[in-house]
Amino acid sequence: MARGLWSESDYGSDVVVGVFDTGIWPEHRSFSDKNLGPVPARWKGVCQTGDRFTAANCNRKIIGARFFSKGHESSIPGGGMGGINETVEFRSPRDADGHGTHTASTAAGRYAFKASMNGYADGVAKGVAPKARLAIYKVCWKDAGCFDSDILAAFDAAVSDGVDVISISIGGGDGISSPYYLDPIAIGSYGAVSRGVFVASSAGNDGPSGVSVMNLAPWITTVGAGTIDRNFPADVVLGDGRKITGVSLYSGKQLKGNMYPVVYPGKTGALAASLCMEGSLDSAQVKGKIVVCDRGSNPRVAKGLVVKKAGGVGMILSNGPSNGEGLVGDAHLIPACAVGSNEGDLIKAYISSAGSPTATIDFRGTVVGVKPAPVLASFSGRGPNGLNPEILKPDLVAPGVNILAAWTDAVGPTGLEADKRRTEFNILSGTSMACPHVSGAAALLKSAHPDWSPAMIRSAMMTTASVTDTTSRPMTDEASGKACTPYDFGAGQLNLELAMDPGLVYDVADEDYVGFLCSIGYGPKTIQVITRVPATCAMKKPAPENLNYPSVAALFPSSSHRVLSKTFIRTVTNVGDPNSVYKVGSEMPSVKGVTVTVKPAALVFTEKKARKQKFTVTITADSRSLSTAEGGTIFGAFTWSDGKHVVRSPVVVTQADPL
Repeated sequence: MARGLWSESDYGSDVVVGVFDTGIWPEHRSFSDKNLGPVPARWKGVCQTGDRFTAANCNRKIIGARFFSKGHESSIPGGGMGGINETVEFRSPRDADGHGTHTASTAAGRYAFKASMNGYADGVAKGVAPKARLAIYKVCWKDAGCFDSDILAAFDAAVSDGVDVISISIGGGDGISSPYYLDPIAIGSYGAVSRGVFVASSAGNDGPSGVSVMNLAPWITTVGAGTIDRNFPADVVLGDGRKITGVSLYSGKQLKGNMYPVVYPGKTGALAASLCMEGSLDSAQVKGKIVVCDRGSNPRVAKGLVVKKAGGVGMILSNGPSNGEGLVGDAHLIPACAVGSNEGDLIKAYISSAGSPTATIDFRGTVVGVKPAPVLASFSGRGPNGLNPEILKPDLVAPGVNILAAWTDAVGPTGLEADKRRTEFNILSGTSMACPHVSGAAALLKSAHPDWSPAMIRSAMMTTASVTDTTSRPMTDEASGKACTPYDFGAGQLNLELAMDPGLVYDVADEDYVGFLCSIGYGPKTIQVITRVPATCAMKKPAPENLNYPSVAALFPSSSHRVLSKTFIRTVTNVGDPNSVYKVGSEMPSVKGVTVTVKPAALVFTEKKARKQKFTVTITADSRSLSTAEGGTIFGAFTWSDGKHVVRSPVVVTQADPL
């Protein structure tokens, strides 16, 4: 599909994206309604007024705005604005935090020329679906978080208002996934998906450790984060002439090559000082010096502020082993540069060995055309799925590192109270930034294919996702430097142009999701908490892996010492040429004792024959060969191809005992 299509036409203007977040800064030019047609007639939403938010703050772009605070208010006895700090918050859809403005403009911001963050990432900013309409549901409050009851209320409102897509860059809990019947995002999104609304959510930022992916419900599209080909390099130059490259978005007064003493407060072994926690630095030790701070515990930008208060002139932010070489840019308040774990060790070794160690930091601005790209972000939440490993999560990845998007005028780019700067755009990293890329893509897919279900839209994105980078090699993981596996990036990186014409899709109906919930041992009453309609389970319990998902995960018990086999049933719907023949292909590594057989080997579609066809995937594994594989897991894929389309499904074969 020609690129021109999106910019020239009203493409996507019939679709409404609901953003559940911290609200919106409505005056921002990314939300202009210039040259947009009338609001879709079917829209039933409202523009809820409040603190610094009038009906005039909605327009033909922001067609609805609501805020949800009852959960907060009832959490504090005595009511009032319980839990919401009115000195920093607006009791309205207005965004006091910035996160919501950023995600909304990433999904659907209009073209904004001469956009940058204090000169960084200069160029044209636009959302994925610039003509799509926005409906804002403020469910999260600055310094106060998001309450389950408010999230659930927002889902109900958004569905009855008439949104087509919901983007929810919010993650549950502390890296521990609640069962679906206790998870407001899983419950709310089931109701949305069952009414035809596509829901995208973030995979969480607790990578690179395994089982860190969240938002696991199989009706949600779960999005991890990759890099783009743009970077913001800064160099730490040591007194001995060595140059170490890191990343920074510092835009203030430069150090101009002047060398300063460099110190690592953590070398005494004091943890708080090594992390540059509030009140931990002795100004006698750091005044006039560049300070090395370890990453972790307090916000990265807050560490710079601690150094500044103690009289330091700059900061080198060092990753620990858990972050590896994964770097993100920050709009630091003092000259500061982030470096990887190995580089940090090198700088610390220099400090402890040199008689009078010195350093400076050079900021190199914006560099584009970085290779390789994309690379999987080390922080991106990883599989396997901690609730039901038979369902592969995350589903796919999208750009989520150093993303420029619109920003609130209520706070500076760091969000810190001490940051008095104001910036029209901000550069952020996280799976929160990746999720709205998929939401915007879903809006364009829905506009092109109004009859597609949420599962069909997800399937189109997954089966066409790219697994290679700009150097045509397999996409790698920033944390390990190795090729990504489906546990890292699901089906791969979003490729919207291919997703527009996927050939075949895997559809999932409500009764299939109910069957899945029965299969994992939920009873009718528990299921009803999620579906909100009475449910029945068949006498014969289905297998969870037979949910018609675009990926396949085969789990074999590790206790077995023999050859085991599992057969999966899948159904594809032809959305391409009605007369076509798809042949199966395999991308499985040749591992002795592990075979994947797809039957039939060809699917023949004609105008007279049904659009839907079933096939089986039989996976046979010798437990001995699995136990010798790395992590006891083998990764691969199978494809269906008609010579024009390639419909790819990732495959995971692993030894795992049921949780």
